[in-house]
Amino acid sequence: MLINGIINPQLLSLISRIRHTNTLVIADAAFPFWNMIETVDLTLVRGVPTIPQVLDALLPNWKCGDIWMAEEFLSTNPEEVQETFERCCRGIRRQFEPHLTFKKRVPSAIGLIRTGDTTAYGNMVLESV
Repeated sequence: MLINGIINPQLLSLISRIRHTNTLVIADAAFPFWNMIETVDLTLVRGVPTIPQVLDALLPNWKCGDIWMAEEFLSTNPEEVQETFERCCRGIRRQFEPHLTFKKRVPSAIGLIRTGDTTAYGNMVLESV
């Protein structure tokens, strides 16, 4: 029985299948459903878990090279929220692009993790190294 790290079996199955240059979406509670992408829904209630909490669980054991986010994240969120997201990215390079361009990355992802987060434009596409 797993007692450390991620213990959700569906999430473990998804992340174990991601290989070099594959992408993974970490999304908020309102992110649309994409029927062609495997989705692991971790939503419990609004705000639980958050995207930063999922990153804190995922990144210690998952090799990430780049993270893409919508540039609207920067103009709609206060500095304290931006700092929280930056800290949880652990120094991984974040690239910001228009929201509509960001959404074009989603269909090629291996999977999507839905959270309970409600942060405006907090969604991320992570690329494995």
